[in-house]
Amino acid sequence: MKSETAEHTTQSSTDLREIATEVVKRAMSSGATAAEAVARDGSEFSTVVRLGQVETLKESGSRALGLRVFIGQRAANTYTSDFSREGIDHLVSGAIQLARVTSEDPFGGLPEASQLGSIPGDLDLYYEDVYSLPAAERIDYARRAETAAMNADARIQNSDGGSFDAATGRKVLANSLGFVGEYQRSYCSVSAVPIALDANGGMQRDYWYSSSRTLKELESPESVGAEAARRTVRRLGARKISTTRVPVIFDPQVSRSIVEHVFEGANGDSIYRGASFFAGKLGERIAGENVTIVDDGTMRGGFGSSPFDSEGVPTRRTVVIDRGVLKSFLLNTYTAKKLGMQTTGNASRGLAGTPGIGAGNFFLQPGTKTPQQIIADVKQGLYVTEFLGFGVNLVTGDFSRGASGLWIENGELTYPVEEITVAGNLKEMFMNISEIGTDLEFRSSVAAPTLRIDGLTVGGA
Repeated sequence: MKSETAEHTTQSSTDLREIATEVVKRAMSSGATAAEAVARDGSEFSTVVRLGQVETLKESGSRALGLRVFIGQRAANTYTSDFSREGIDHLVSGAIQLARVTSEDPFGGLPEASQLGSIPGDLDLYYEDVYSLPAAERIDYARRAETAAMNADARIQNSDGGSFDAATGRKVLANSLGFVGEYQRSYCSVSAVPIALDANGGMQRDYWYSSSRTLKELESPESVGAEAARRTVRRLGARKISTTRVPVIFDPQVSRSIVEHVFEGANGDSIYRGASFFAGKLGERIAGENVTIVDDGTMRGGFGSSPFDSEGVPTRRTVVIDRGVLKSFLLNTYTAKKLGMQTTGNASRGLAGTPGIGAGNFFLQPGTKTPQQIIADVKQGLYVTEFLGFGVNLVTGDFSRGASGLWIENGELTYPVEEITVAGNLKEMFMNISEIGTDLEFRSSVAAPTLRIDGLTVGGA
């Protein structure tokens, strides 16, 4: 369990910085022409309580080190959790040996020294209080969430559990251009997954959760359990419907996945490979004028915030779609070189492998109508609360996914529906976003408000 003193925390931070910078020096003295090291440590706690009993309980700490080296235009990656002298020797020698036999890639390499840096100030990413609770109280958080869900309605007789998670971590990045940066993050969450039974023996489950950087901003377990119960019970008695073409409104938890398709489409990897229908569309209108989508890695306390990306480039705010016009792709150094552009500070990597593209806080800017007003404007339509499976082709934009939700009749949610599909094409869907709600809320690094999209086919019986 982590209850570190300030002295221990400072010592750990110093150790990681020294190790990362030393590994870079040793790689350079062993023949690398450029090198980059990532050092991480962290602690995690997770528990699931089911029907009042602890079902799983996990607590762990980890420390690991990754190294990327370049010899000219050849590159290689290695990683280790062995911080001994022998372990680091093996890490460095292994990377050098691999780099000498890999293929040359003229687009590889570190960012330019002038591109490196870190956002000054505190981004509010780390709070010690996520580990302030004794283990028994953390377990009680999970139990309280489940109990609140079970007590909310007599039709809830079973559960997939309540959970509580907490994690803290530190990351240090150092490279041969003289950059050394570090930051800490913390995270906690509570959730409940109740199961309800209707009079005919039909079962439905749903969930709700709260997540935060700090324990003091986490929603109460009781409110999480109550909302999970409400979402579950409203699914009871779900019907099938005939295939129809109606306006479709997406719950924020579902509209978030539609916004994720924009991230996938604007991802530099997809663009240079020609695997996105956004390729060649920069500067063109691809959505309605009411659509503005932003990637912002600088938001205070954001789940996707950090002072620098995984290559040491400061994170930034990038408007990807501005009032319907595609303004920017999201790039790391490699994809930027491939496309003849500049990195947007979106490099993302684990300890091993080359950097990919990661989002900061990626979101659709909210509109002016409440969800209730959007629903009230629909005479007949579908309110989607869940997507099932995958059915999206980013090259063509074809979209077809299983779904469940609630039928809208005369501006009101009337009865639950299931075993349906929602189909269309993303190119048309983005143009046909007719309403955007006011209810933008970040429960992860990707967020979107309630959406109404017209012209979709709802496939049923």
